Amino acid sequence: MKSKTHFLQDLNLNSILEPADPTDKNYCATKIVGTIGPACQAVDKQVAMLEAGMSAARFDLTWGPIEYHRRSLDNLQTAMKQTRRLCAIMLDTLGREVMIRRPFRIEADGWPNQAGQEINVKMGQTLTLTTRDIECTDTLLPVTYPKFAGMMEAGDTLYVGRYLVSGADSASLYLEVIEVLDGCDVVCIAKNEAVLDGLLTVFHVERSSDELLNLQNDLPLLSDYDKECIISLAADYEIDFISLSYTRSIDDILEARTFLDAVGLTNTKIFAKLESRQSLLNFKGILNEADGIIISRGNLGLDCLPEKMALIQKTLIQSCNLVGKPVLITRVVDTMAVSPRPTRAEATDVANAVLDGVDGILLGQETLRGSFPIESVQMLVSIARQAEKVFDHHYHFDHLLDTAHEVEEGYPSGATPEAASPISSQGDLAELDHENGRTGRALRRIPSNESYSSLTLAIKAMTRFGPSSYGNLQ
Repeated sequence: MKSKTHFLQDLNLNSILEPADPTDKNYCATKIVGTIGPACQAVDKQVAMLEAGMSAARFDLTWGPIEYHRRSLDNLQTAMKQTRRLCAIMLDTLGREVMIRRPFRIEADGWPNQAGQEINVKMGQTLTLTTRDIECTDTLLPVTYPKFAGMMEAGDTLYVGRYLVSGADSASLYLEVIEVLDGCDVVCIAKNEAVLDGLLTVFHVERSSDELLNLQNDLPLLSDYDKECIISLAADYEIDFISLSYTRSIDDILEARTFLDAVGLTNTKIFAKLESRQSLLNFKGILNEADGIIISRGNLGLDCLPEKMALIQKTLIQSCNLVGKPVLITRVVDTMAVSPRPTRAEATDVANAVLDGVDGILLGQETLRGSFPIESVQMLVSIARQAEKVFDHHYHFDHLLDTAHEVEEGYPSGATPEAASPISSQGDLAELDHENGRTGRALRRIPSNESYSSLTLAIKAMTRFGPSSYGNLQ
């Protein structure tokens, strides 16, 4: 696949340095998704976020009772009426999340709070994660998954952090597994200092750099709570999107689609959330069946080598562009949870994502519990709008057509697009030639009644992420 370069048609730096017009209300093509939580549940906050440019509101079922989310949705309905602006509704599922079991209290607004239970961890300290039903202490952390210890081996890396943790937080802890005792206790040593607070989640980092060796948990794709919330909330509100956490393969999309159809949500679209290396290996099948893709850069960045993340992101975005499916990224302006202005790296990251062709940006803790939810939306809209001004739409369109023509010309005599498409089955990104890292089969979006357009686009080759030893995983 040819890489798509970006260039500025006007190299006059003076024109670029001109301040953005604060009264510029031009349409922003990049959609902004805000996560609704304590920092922005109030009607006036949501009114301001809609006026700032928020296009969709995300309600995270991982944390918070259904009554809280219902109140948030009621406030959103009121905010839409006041602003006369439409806002899509996205439900983000709990799915296969593994958490530390700790007591919490319900605040007056209905939000569960674990403040005041901070755990101070020193580098080199020994901690034990256990599946036993015991109280959480500073050195003994009970996990919610009963088979957790059976997945561990000495030398494995675990990440324990606050849910939706950002670079501005100190609640990020890396642990190295020392031993597993009695099939229930995982003894670890801390690799850094941390102050653990709030809802704590556990992520098992893949132990291999070029294949899948970790055992995967067998938690259901949709928890009982997910199903209860989806059915209950859909009875009173129009649910536009489901963000399917920890999507692993095309089977997950089919399972979710079957459930949604069974409860009458046939028009609700599914965004597959890529959070592990396994989802990358099965990406082509996921892309074929999902209505959109969310690149969950937090967990994905833990499971993949840091030096590969930029290439992974660009490849996923370009793949989605070529088959006409929307793609969103997460974790963009983390520091705006505590600062009214992003870092230089964050601002550049957002602009580059827009220039790469990302369709939307999802704000997590910045709006959920951050101090500047409205400013975060305003900043993303401002950065995206400036990047869109220099985006070369003509080149982008020509690039899509050139790729489609190349693939069409590359079909063997008598072959059909359907016969050449690996997406019609469970394809993955690892189907690469060992010598040159390319695949001869075309990646194509199968036309259907749900297609965004009748134009057939295809990917002639996929970028490999590392040593190609995945063939035995198909």
